[in-house]
Amino acid sequence: MRLRQVHLDFHTSEAIPDIAKDFSKTQFQAMLREGHVDSITVFSKCHHGWAYHPSETNEMHPNLSFDLLGEMIEAAHAIGVKTPVYLSAGLDEKLARRHPDWLIRDIQDQTRWVKGFMEAGYHEFCFNTPYLDILLAQIEEVTRNYDADGIFLDIVGSRRCYCQYCVAELRRNGQDPRDLNAVIALGRKTYLRYTERVREVVHAIKPGLPIFHNSGHQTRGRRELAHANTHLELESLPTGGWGYDHFPLSARYAQTLGMDFLGMTGKFHQAWGEFGGYKHPNALRFETALSLAHGAGCSIGDQLHPKGLMDPATYSLIGEAYAEVEAKEPWCTGVSGVAEVAVLSLEAVQEAAPPALKKQERNKLADPGVVRILTECHYLFDVVDTQADFGAYKVLVLPDEAVLWPELAERIRSFIAGGGKVLATGQSGLDETESAFALELGVTHMGTNPYCPSYFRPDFVPGPLKPAAFVMYAEGEQVELAPGGRQLGSRENPYFNRDVFAFCSHQHTPTNGEDAGPGMVESDAGIYIAWKLFSDYADNGHLILKEMAHYALQRLLPKPIVETSLPARGIVTLQHQVKERRYVQHLLYNTPVKKGRVEVIEDIVPLYNIPVTLRLPEPVKRVYLAPQGTELAFTADEGGQSVSFTLPLLENHQMVVLEV
Repeated sequence: MRLRQVHLDFHTSEAIPDIAKDFSKTQFQAMLREGHVDSITVFSKCHHGWAYHPSETNEMHPNLSFDLLGEMIEAAHAIGVKTPVYLSAGLDEKLARRHPDWLIRDIQDQTRWVKGFMEAGYHEFCFNTPYLDILLAQIEEVTRNYDADGIFLDIVGSRRCYCQYCVAELRRNGQDPRDLNAVIALGRKTYLRYTERVREVVHAIKPGLPIFHNSGHQTRGRRELAHANTHLELESLPTGGWGYDHFPLSARYAQTLGMDFLGMTGKFHQAWGEFGGYKHPNALRFETALSLAHGAGCSIGDQLHPKGLMDPATYSLIGEAYAEVEAKEPWCTGVSGVAEVAVLSLEAVQEAAPPALKKQERNKLADPGVVRILTECHYLFDVVDTQADFGAYKVLVLPDEAVLWPELAERIRSFIAGGGKVLATGQSGLDETESAFALELGVTHMGTNPYCPSYFRPDFVPGPLKPAAFVMYAEGEQVELAPGGRQLGSRENPYFNRDVFAFCSHQHTPTNGEDAGPGMVESDAGIYIAWKLFSDYADNGHLILKEMAHYALQRLLPKPIVETSLPARGIVTLQHQVKERRYVQHLLYNTPVKKGRVEVIEDIVPLYNIPVTLRLPEPVKRVYLAPQGTELAFTADEGGQSVSFTLPLLENHQMVVLEV
């Protein structure tokens, strides 16, 4: 898979004249060279529904006079650049006006994306309608007629649809359209049926051609949805609302699936559809380095002007980042991630849970919160689903609301029996269907604490803070010590909950100072913390929450693979290149700031003389910086497996190579 890709949008209204009249093969090639681009996704069909090439299955844009797709493919291939081809699958505004009965409908009979008749925007199609046959014919045509290096299909996924076709199918199957679970199951069936038919069409013509279906989010715990693709492209534009925490969460799950994947960001100041918006070159340098550090290739989104001229400012911007990526590529291919902590994704647990345990309102904060804490504490971790091999890790984190059912509980017990440790928070492991698991965590569950917020008083010094009664904003649980449980801190309650009839001060009532039972408990199986700690951290960023989790992990993992003094906003990952017999440590540092609604990176602040210790399973023979090739002095223990060195300078991103 190419590591320096561009995703080129071209969603162009029929109200604009002279489409691509300024397109030039030589200018197109010059911009690709300027940007150090080795693959560019070009377009067969846009959201407006038009084809950008002669077509018998669609209509060519009425203001385009030549085969733009063919010209782009020919120009790119002439300089060794690959060309996956884009088709808008879910959106086709031209056809939406002609067949509104083929559109996805919600339970109120409204369409997705745009609700009102006079609003500007698109309408999404249901693949359980005759539209699918039209789309498949368009895909077949471009696959057969053009030298595409892949097929990229956009705006797709498992949908809840109440169009007449979906309602009729539910009723044919004896199901009630009012049954939400039946609607969800049909949406998933419709999506997988679509992906299978696409695969059959494409691979009948070009066996093995890469295919990606872009749903904007890879659902953790739904492996069948991920494996409907030949590879993954993780759409994550930090400035477009995703933020800089989103990609690491997605990537740390994607790398466990054994699939090639890209991190897709954009050159835009905000997001897709923007003309004339540019982020700082340092932002793209950081975002592409973030992809490499997580074992991913890179994709940068751009949008072609209707006149067809590639924007020099954009490809100068992209080139600053991709020149660095090109130099780093030898140490970033054929890698596998190294991790010793597994985060059992709450999203994945909720996807796999038996129907009786599924929650209608999903907690969307726990997964980002645990990833943020583990990243800031510089642990090596994966985000996993319930199908993962827990035995590959030393610590398993159950965040906030991880319900257990007998099969999952038994797998976790086997993990513990094999020497693994569990860090559980909030309601995790306490649900009534498997309440006996709480005993292994050293607690007896007495119910949810009626007081919120409540307080935690640690029996340890929490990092840079002094011991005190710390407010816990999130909901907590009442537990008592069970045999084998050892208290690491206690709970305290306020005098009363704040309401209109009784309140104190501006925000919440202070602690009454009385011990209300354990708040943090250690057992031979691991550590339990009685609050939804990770959700709270994602929402509030309260320092005590991170220090509680860090203290717990220090006890569960006293000798982690990596130890470093990198600041909290620093990122550390470790990739293994088995064939080259080397480990590649990535260290990154940048500090996004919020300007209005947008997270922005401008300045790169250098860090100096960062001490690092690595504990590897093999003796280390050589340590050097990549791509510079500079040798680093290091010390090792007698076996050569524990290695310490000082990184003299970190500017944005640095790779340290350890040959074994």
